[in-house]
Amino acid sequence: MSSISNCLFTAAVLIAFAIEIIATQTMDARIRDDSDLSQFYQLLEASQVANTTLTYRHVTVFAPTNRAFQKYNGTTKNLVLYHMSNFPKTIENLGDSISSELEGNPPLWVTRRPGTHGQEVYINNAKILIDRSNFQSKVSVGGDVKTQVLHIINEVLEPVRSNSMELPIYSPNAFEFLNQSENLDLGVHRLRIFRQRILTEKKEDVFKADGRYTFLIPVEEGFRPSPRPEKVDRVVIDGHVIPNHVLFTTPTPHNIPYQTLAFSDNVKVTVSFLKEHDKVYVQSNTLVGDAGHPTGVVLAEIIKPNIPVRNGVIHLIQRPLMVVDTTVKDFLESFKGIEKRDGPVYKFYEIIRDFGGDIMSTISHLRDVTLFAPSNAAFEEPGVQKILQDKERVKEMLNLHYVKDRLPIEKIKNKSVNQKSYEKPYRVPTAAEKKKLYFNVAQDSNGKPIITVEGGGVNATIITANIAATNGLIHIIDRVLGVPYTTVLEKLKTDPMLNSTYFLGQRQGFNDQLNDTSTRFTYFAPRDYAWKVAAVSYPSTSKKIFMPEFSYHTKQILERHLVIADEVYTMAKLKEMKHNDTIVLPAARDSLKLRIREYSENDKYDENMIRPETLVYQIEWEGKWIRVYRPDVECTNGIIHVIDDVLLKDSDVRVTGTASATSLASHLIMILVAKWLL
Repeated sequence: MSSISNCLFTAAVLIAFAIEIIATQTMDARIRDDSDLSQFYQLLEASQVANTTLTYRHVTVFAPTNRAFQKYNGTTKNLVLYHMSNFPKTIENLGDSISSELEGNPPLWVTRRPGTHGQEVYINNAKILIDRSNFQSKVSVGGDVKTQVLHIINEVLEPVRSNSMELPIYSPNAFEFLNQSENLDLGVHRLRIFRQRILTEKKEDVFKADGRYTFLIPVEEGFRPSPRPEKVDRVVIDGHVIPNHVLFTTPTPHNIPYQTLAFSDNVKVTVSFLKEHDKVYVQSNTLVGDAGHPTGVVLAEIIKPNIPVRNGVIHLIQRPLMVVDTTVKDFLESFKGIEKRDGPVYKFYEIIRDFGGDIMSTISHLRDVTLFAPSNAAFEEPGVQKILQDKERVKEMLNLHYVKDRLPIEKIKNKSVNQKSYEKPYRVPTAAEKKKLYFNVAQDSNGKPIITVEGGGVNATIITANIAATNGLIHIIDRVLGVPYTTVLEKLKTDPMLNSTYFLGQRQGFNDQLNDTSTRFTYFAPRDYAWKVAAVSYPSTSKKIFMPEFSYHTKQILERHLVIADEVYTMAKLKEMKHNDTIVLPAARDSLKLRIREYSENDKYDENMIRPETLVYQIEWEGKWIRVYRPDVECTNGIIHVIDDVLLKDSDVRVTGTASATSLASHLIMILVAKWLL
């Protein structure tokens, strides 16, 4: 017992000794002994002011890692002082900003946001590495105890710097930054035209105001063509300023709208940040406009981000926001320069240029057009790369991506949400022959509405909507339409129109075969509306189909709809195949005998259509003509034709004495087994 007590006492002494060592370790020693801070420590040693601060004063140090310095290509002169403050602040005690020790005491801006493992904290654009931060030490100076705090950050903090020895600039506000921009280290960028517009419209006070702002400043290159500068009026200038938020690019959430100063009863403009790969864009969205300020989105790349000023942060952007003065064709071609290869839809433009033939010319001559432009990431799908080898297929795919009308997202959303009839969900014809787009409104995990568009069997989400052009709109989507990437099973599982067919197919493992990529399927799949029609036409049979005890019959009915062969059958191919007006196909159950025809719906006006239907397909089975609502939904292992009726007969499900006896026998067996076990 005595031995154990001695061991515990020794351990307690060792722990206390270790704590004393930690408590008395100086800030200088802590930075010096961390090999990952060696580059910062070199700057610290070389700065007399920094050394004096560490020796005699309260201080908070934000120390970048060596990796942060490897990514930094700016000057290091006096840089260390921008990483120090004479206020000792732990992470918990950091406010909205903290002044630095650099000449003029420019502020360091603090951002907090929720992260995967708790709250994340940023200083300007640099993330504090929380698990390595909050080190505290004490320094005694003439009887006074000075507190010193160390935080480790993942990015070097870069202040505004003058390139003129005669006109040094310390901690400018946004207007002083603009006014002295020629004397600042901004590379090739010039800001004279936007500054002149501010002076002409007498909006200097907006940029001089104290507070927390985000300023979006377009560079000179973005003011071409020449009429564009005159369109930057007082309202447009206000649309480049976000009040009450200092938004650095890394901590700012993706695609969250912030109100600008141009947000009143007459005009309402928001700005959001979009991130793709290593590029960041801002988009203005004019929700409510007037004669001089049309509604819609204008997209601009941030070409020099995160410039801290005394009243917030400045981002230099590629072009003015809110100004709509280019066509859809101009928008696409704005990414053709070699330096724009990573523009948000550059790859789509490239494919139109190389394979599209006269598509660009057609788009430019349309007065109203809506383009569904896939993002660059969408073209990384292996299936897309394969299709690019087939020029004719590419042309058809490209035609699927534009509609000869204006389709703002609000119209799509309202038509989709307000559509009460299952018979006619919102759909529009495309430039591709007999191909339509189908829209659906869903909700993400946060309850936020998301708009999906389906074309050629591919379901895509609109990720950036309503980019405005003088002759139409552009919506950026996350997939290439018409290039299948799912199996028949995966398509059934995710298609909002085929819920019932998928649900019934889960019975007795019918759906399992549809994931087989070595087989080719042609599936005449009833949409949910068709099952509702069947419930009216065959109420007794339909009711039994959805009952588990009739799963065998349900499977047989679905097998009638499924063709299994060495090839897939598009509707066009089936129409070509008909001999003596009848086609016989190898269905999973017996054979499927059909007739095919096209008929005109021009006399049936549909308010949801942009223009009346021309020709649609119908199949005839057992004397009934059935509309093919969505033909040729392509999948990686087959094709789906979505039809308006179930291939169903009233005699398909019969409750016979045999069936009843079988059901009774199974119950009796279970009872006998239970008794035997007892």
